[in-house]
Amino acid sequence: MQEVKRDSSAWINTNHLIRGKFSWQEGYGAFSYSKSQIPIVCKYIETQEEHHRKKTFTEEYIGFLEKFGIEYDKRYIFKPIE
Repeated sequence: MQEVKRDSSAWINTNHLIRGKFSWQEGYGAFSYSKSQIPIVCKYIETQEEHHRKKTFTEEYIGFLEKFGIEYDKRYIFKPIE
């Protein structure tokens, strides 16, 4: 995960995809799904922009943590980009 975050940060900054310097917050979350759920996951990705007009990324992430019974500390939940 460290390499993914490092390389993606470098790519974002090299391509100037945001104003200022991009860096990931500490930590990460990963969820796995079975092969039979691939169509559902693909549909989610395809409609993600529309979906997040109704529910923020943070709301959804907390929902995943709760759905999967993962304990978390609110201090370490993603902070919105300002």
